[in-house]
Amino acid sequence: MDIMNVIDKLDALVNTSTKVPGTRSRLVDADKIMELVEQLRLSIPQDIKAAQEIIDKKDAILNQAQVDARRVRGEAEDEYTARLNQNELVATARRKAQELVEEAEHKANKLMEHAEAESKNNRAEADAYIVQTFRNLEREVTSLLTSVRKGMDALGVSAHT
Repeated sequence: MDIMNVIDKLDALVNTSTKVPGTRSRLVDADKIMELVEQLRLSIPQDIKAAQEIIDKKDAILNQAQVDARRVRGEAEDEYTARLNQNELVATARRKAQELVEEAEHKANKLMEHAEAESKNNRAEADAYIVQTFRNLEREVTSLLTSVRKGMDALGVSAHT
C-alpha cells in the first residue's frame, strides 16, 4: 500500500470520528490509528526504495548520457582533426605538386635553352667547317686550275678556246 493511500485513510478516519461536544477534539479509534501508522511504517520503506530506485536509474541514465556525450564529442573531435589533417595533407600535396610542376617546367626550359645554345654552337661549328672546307677546296681547285693553265700554256693551247 502506498503512503498517500494510508494518509487518505488517516484523514478519512479523523474526519469521520465523533466530535467531542464543546471542543475541537474528536474521539478516534486508537487501534485503527495504530494499524494505519503501522501501514505507514511498512509503506515508507517501500516508497523510499522505489524512489531510490528511480533516483539510481536517473543517475545511471545521466552517467550513461555523460559517457555517451564524451564519446560522441571525442569522435567528433577526432573526425574534425582527421578532416583537418586530410585537408592540410591535400593542400600540402597540391602545393608540392605545383612546386614539382614548376620545377619540371623550369628544368625543361633550361634544357631547351641549353639545347638551342648547343644547336647554335654546332651550327656555327658546322658552318665554320664548311667554310674552311670550301676555302681548302677553292685553293685546291685554284691550284689545279693554275696547273691546267700552265699545262695548256706549255702546249700552246689557249685556255678560252
